Amino acid sequence: MVTIKCDEFKWKLCGDLKVVALLLGMQLGYTKYCYFLWEWDSQDKKNHYVNKLWPKRTSLTPGEKNVVTPPLVLLEKIYLPPLHIKLGLMKNFVKGMDKTGHGFEYVRNKFPNVSEVKIKEGIFTGLQIRELMQDKQFDEGLNETERNAWLKIKWICKDFLGNHKAANYQDIAQDLLTSYKAMGCNMSLKIHFLKSHLDFFPENLGEVSDEHSKRFHQEITAMEKRYQGKWTSSMLADYCSTLKRDVPDTKYR
Repeated sequence: MVTIKCDEFKWKLCGDLKVVALLLGMQLGYTKYCYFLWEWDSQDKKNHYVNKLWPKRTSLTPGEKNVVTPPLVLLEKIYLPPLHIKLGLMKNFVKGMDKTGHGFEYVRNKFPNVSEVKIKEGIFTGLQIRELMQDKQFDEGLNETERNAWLKIKWICKDFLGNHKAANYQDIAQDLLTSYKAMGCNMSLKIHFLKSHLDFFPENLGEVSDEHSKRFHQEITAMEKRYQGKWTSSMLADYCSTLKRDVPDTKYR
């Protein structure tokens, strides 16, 4: 991080929550306190849809609450890209679907080149999610509970995570959470943002380009294969070095 002068330029960070966690010095994996703003207990599943407010973090101190090293970026410089939230919503929706139902079978047949493991885990790209949103046959194959949740996903993508923020976006987010609870979906960190921290999203959310996030996911997927799916500081340094190589050197021009 010294090389790319993150502290000097005070860049705004918009990216995957795994990268955010690394830059904030937090332990990765299935940790109890994986949230950098509040002490949200990821293991206290019975209260995820009950509690809205959790104890606020007063500091990111190494050795406490799953923090391992001092943070390299400022919390107020962190933005969440809309696509990242959409991917999380899709993942939990598919994982909560009836695996013997018509809706899940339709997804499996629609994307035959996607592995069975990724289908069950709900791992899709932004383009695949848009295809499903425009597919009326998919809607018709869902049961009532699934269809209600899918409708709420469409609403929040259109009226909050897009270029337009509806006046009642808070109600839309609550309706989404209610439908997810009805499906029995686990609450991930990405969904927790929609439950307790809508104010964390910037007013100009639509100006945060999904294109950058798409490129990131493509590049980081290739890098994950190289590191066999293990997220380490070396992997982050390798990724940062690729970004630096992509910038034209105009010093001597």
